[in-house]
Amino acid sequence: MRFYAEERVALFIDGANLYATARTLGFDVDYRRLYQVFDQDCRLVRAYYYTALVEDQEYSPIRPLIDWLDYNGYTMVTKPTKEFTDASGRRKIKGNMDIELAIDVLEMSDKLDHIVLFSGDGDFRRLVEAVQRKGVRVTVVSSIRSQPPMIADELRRQADIFVDLSDLEGRIARQGGGDRSPRRPRAEETADYENEEDYYDEDEDEDEDLDDYEDVEDDTRR
Repeated sequence: MRFYAEERVALFIDGANLYATARTLGFDVDYRRLYQVFDQDCRLVRAYYYTALVEDQEYSPIRPLIDWLDYNGYTMVTKPTKEFTDASGRRKIKGNMDIELAIDVLEMSDKLDHIVLFSGDGDFRRLVEAVQRKGVRVTVVSSIRSQPPMIADELRRQADIFVDLSDLEGRIARQGGGDRSPRRPRAEETADYENEEDYYDEDEDEDEDLDDYEDVEDDTRR
């Protein structure tokens, strides 16, 4: 990664997209290490994390991670998902954070010199182009080494700098033991990531949520 000494930098993390990319590459992100890497390498102004949440649950498997991020330097941006019934009568959950992320990037762009976008979503190409016209440099973090590649070609071409997430694995991957951030539960992340397709089948993931929530409880014990 290339940063100038006095650049004001902010991270914008599409939580579901980052998780899906890391999972495809075979590792979990340690958000404590990720924050420290950028805090050491640049003048970090903000680190935003975006995720949708299923409301009206007795518990949310992702809540321990959200609480941890909120207390450890990240600015959390969340919204409730919406429930609907498709044409076949199946209950679906919809939640997408693209608009929230785009608005924050545009509002913050006048106060920043460099934006780091953790997403491979091609819908962000026009957003990147818009802030570049303001003189802001944009680094996009995703992967072309995964199968399939997780970044849209048009977004990669538009970015000033492209960083493959696999190149950061040694610096941000979750390691065994020690004081670290809790992992994001697989079922909840999978559901959120599929919301880029505007829906997911909650019923298929319900049992897996219970197992993954127990994993988070283990990870957050000191």
